[in-house]
Amino acid sequence: MNERDNDHITLLELRGFVSDNLGNALLETHAISKATQCKQYMFSLSLNPPKDHIATEDDFIEAADRAEKTLGLDNQPRAIVVHEKEGRRHAHVVWSRIDGQELRAINLPHYKNKLRDLSRDLFLDHGWDLPNGLKTYGGKSPLNFTLEEWQQAKRQNIDPREIKQAFRQAWERSDSLVGLTNALEDRGYFLARGDRRGFVALDVDGNVYALSKWSGIRASDVKSKLGSPDQLPSVDETKAAIRSKVSDQMRDYISQVKDRQQRDFDPLRETHRAMRQAQREERQKLHDGQTKRWSEETRIRSGRLNKGLRGLFDRLTGKAKTIQSQNELEARHCATRDQKQRDFMVEEQMKERRRFQSEVTKLRQKHKQERRILAQNVKHSMRSDSSHESNRSLIRDLSLSL
Repeated sequence: MNERDNDHITLLELRGFVSDNLGNALLETHAISKATQCKQYMFSLSLNPPKDHIATEDDFIEAADRAEKTLGLDNQPRAIVVHEKEGRRHAHVVWSRIDGQELRAINLPHYKNKLRDLSRDLFLDHGWDLPNGLKTYGGKSPLNFTLEEWQQAKRQNIDPREIKQAFRQAWERSDSLVGLTNALEDRGYFLARGDRRGFVALDVDGNVYALSKWSGIRASDVKSKLGSPDQLPSVDETKAAIRSKVSDQMRDYISQVKDRQQRDFDPLRETHRAMRQAQREERQKLHDGQTKRWSEETRIRSGRLNKGLRGLFDRLTGKAKTIQSQNELEARHCATRDQKQRDFMVEEQMKERRRFQSEVTKLRQKHKQERRILAQNVKHSMRSDSSHESNRSLIRDLSLSL
């Protein structure tokens, strides 16, 4: 329910819980699990449609239904939360694994393979192009990243996919330790001997990256290709080398570039805040209007059912059952109408958000190119004469390049 990193959050469904609050519902699951020995008492699943598709509420519910049937979690308590961010819409589904009747955990054998096959079926059913991983059942994409990797990169305001791509490209374009060292330095990273992780790389700010994790290569393959890291300088030695070879003047310039790139986003941040607030107000207005209309329609439907002796007569003659069927049919139609209105508003707002996101993407690409140029110049600075005049000349060249 983190509103800081998401434009909009919708609690789409809470099923099988006493509470109507997500936090309390998950606490219910935890409390019930205490009657068992199960430690992993919840199962979480992310539903990520392709970038160019705007999924509806029905799309997410259908996918969750098919997933729980595939996994054997039919009718287990579940929650569905929809996130909208950067012009994309995805959902998170959480099920309780605890069978409330038997008080035991439901086993989930081969769930990865089952969900892989379901993902492929969903893409084909919707007519979406299959990603390479589903076409070939290949391994993990090198641009997929863990929460730890995301947070490390995010602290530096650089997309972690950009960092992973740099490591992956350097690895693929080198056939030796020397080649990899040069390839990484071309991208602003410096190879070193880690304390526990074997081969690591440092950026100009001294941040440490495990080579195996960030390049997506198994540690055994790294060792096979590069041998032992013993011949490399340690992390502390590499940090000292960076500090001594990159002049204070150069370091100041790097800081200036980073600050300026942050300022470049200020107008976009303000536009984004205003857009998000306006969209939230529109959704709240629609929600309030639908709630009021639903209450009025429910009152009208209830008024059709007579009470007292007349109501008893209606039940005996079957008229009450006819009216009840009519009310149920109308209620379904009204619920479908309301959902279509919500889906239409979401689609229109997502179109607006995507137009804005294209401006964000352009600026990110511009900054990415600037960082590439900066990395090249840092590399040359570390390899060249470190005299004052040399650094001044380098900074003038870098200013013209950027």
